[in-house]
Parts: sequence; C-alpha cells; structure tokens
Amino acid sequence: MYFQTRILFVSFIATVILAIFIIPILKKLKIGQIERKEGPESHLGKKGTPTMGGIIIAAGIIVGTIGGYIYYSTTDPIIGKKLFPLLLISIGFGAIGFIDDYKKLVLKNTKGLKPSSKMLGLLIISVLFTLYLLKGANLGTATIIPFTKQVLILPVLIYIPFAIFVMLGTTNAVNLTDGIDGLSTSISAIITTCLTVIAIILDVKEIVVFGSIIVGACLGFLIFNLNTAQVFMGDTGSLLLGGVISAMALYLQMPLILLIIAAIPVVETISVVLQVIYFKKTGGKRLFKMAPLHHHFELSGWKENKVVSIFCIFTLMLCIIGLCSI
Repeated sequence: MYFQTRILFVSFIATVILAIFIIPILKKLKIGQIERKEGPESHLGKKGTPTMGGIIIAAGIIVGTIGGYIYYSTTDPIIGKKLFPLLLISIGFGAIGFIDDYKKLVLKNTKGLKPSSKMLGLLIISVLFTLYLLKGANLGTATIIPFTKQVLILPVLIYIPFAIFVMLGTTNAVNLTDGIDGLSTSISAIITTCLTVIAIILDVKEIVVFGSIIVGACLGFLIFNLNTAQVFMGDTGSLLLGGVISAMALYLQMPLILLIIAAIPVVETISVVLQVIYFKKTGGKRLFKMAPLHHHFELSGWKENKVVSIFCIFTLMLCIIGLCSI
C-alpha cells in the first residue's frame, strides 16, 4: 500500500501543477462556459468560466499511470502492463467528450456533437473495453451479486450487451450529475475510492493502483472546481470519469454494486427521464422545478455548497453500505 499512497500523491500534485498552467491557457483561448437561458438564474454568473478542464484530469491520470508503469516495470511488469488498457479506455471516453466540448466551445457550435454521433462514439469505446475484458484480461462473464455472496455466470451473448449498457448508463449518469461546482468531481472521487477499497479487499492490484491515480487526479482538480469554480470539467471530464467508474466496476466483476454506490448519478438520470415523461403526459407540467435533481434543490432554496455536501454525504453512506455488501 505504500506505493499506492505515493502514486495517489503523484497524481494529485501533477494535476494541481497542470491546472495552474492549463487554466490560464483556457482563459486566454476564451474557452468559457455557456450557460443555458433555461438554467437556474444563479448560474448566469458562471458564463465565461474556463471549461473543458477534463483535459487536466486526463493529463494527471496519464502522468500517474506512466509513474505506475515505470515502478512496476521492475517489480511486477504484468501489473504495469494492465494499467494501460484502463488508461486508454478512460481517455477514449474523455476524447468523445473533448470532441463535443471542442465543437461547442471552440467552433462555437452550440449543439456540439450530434447525440447520435456521441452515443456511437461511446458505444464503440464500450464494445472495445468489453472485448478486452473477455479476450484481453480473460475475466470471463462472472458477475458478483451484492449481499448474496453469489456469482452469476452470464452467457456471453447476454454479458456483452449488459456490460455495454453499464458503461453507457454510467457515463451519461455522471455527465448529468455535472451541473454544480464540485458536484460530479466530489461524487466521482468518493465512488472511485470505494471501488479502490473493494479492489484492496479482492486483491486486484492493477485496480488498486489505477483507482489511487484517479482519486489523486480528482482531488487535485477539485481544488480548482469547488465553489466558486475556477474551471469546469465539461463533457471531457464527466464522460471520462463515468467511463472510469464503469470500467473499474466491470473489471472487479461487480457492476451491480453501482446501483448502490452510484445511486446519486442513477437518481439524477431517473429524474431527467421522469421529468420528460411527466412533461409530455401532462401537456407541459413539470414534476420537478428543474431536472436533473440537483437543480430542483437549487430552485428550492438550497445553496450550491449545501447540495454538494448533502449529495456527497449520501454517496459516502451508500459506499459504506456497498462495502458491507461484498
């Protein structure tokens, strides 16, 4: 565990240093946040805040992964090599978000990447990682059921679409959670920490190392992302973190545990779905004051910091329950 602690700090420090240099560049290039007119009025003051900051998280993760590879190249080369597929998949999801952010913020195409093109890109990355799990890592289709201690062996033809659904669902859920200063980063850090602890319990060393790197990068970015945020992660960061969380859970053969530890992003997604259905069924009435759910609480009088704190507390408690389920 001594090395894992060190690599977390390496990732943390690297992310902080990178942020110090990259944020001014984003400001200079005028890559600023575009606030929706239909969004909360309190968010209008955020317009122009540097975004696409997910590249800072990605860069921090790359530095940490390289450091991990160098260390394990002499002690345990197999673990070192297993870090790179996890890195590539994470960067792959982030790249889809980067293209979307680039079109919106640099090319000034407010619609960004077409939803169909975005989903296709995420689908391709999900398929590649699923095939890696089956053929590259040879992990098989075993899926651990929380609380029961039972292992369900899924047929390959069922496991593949299931794994893809988990990845697409998680990336989009984390993406929807990214709407308040520090919210998505904080929740992702807590969930990733939980998955890393599970990896320690199950002795999956590559996930312990990679999870430590992710936590360090999230904490480093959080310094600049807390209210009032100096930088936003954009889709570059939210899709990357969603991909990381789903990839770690699938690698640990515990995707079902996300229903517990990632319940906040799940509920955020459900709130959007319910809002759309209710709006259509009632001819324009709203179930929530605004969706995703964090905006409903904002419009109910909660300050951003309170929303983040409460959501993080719930996530922490859910992660403790998740740890008790293995």
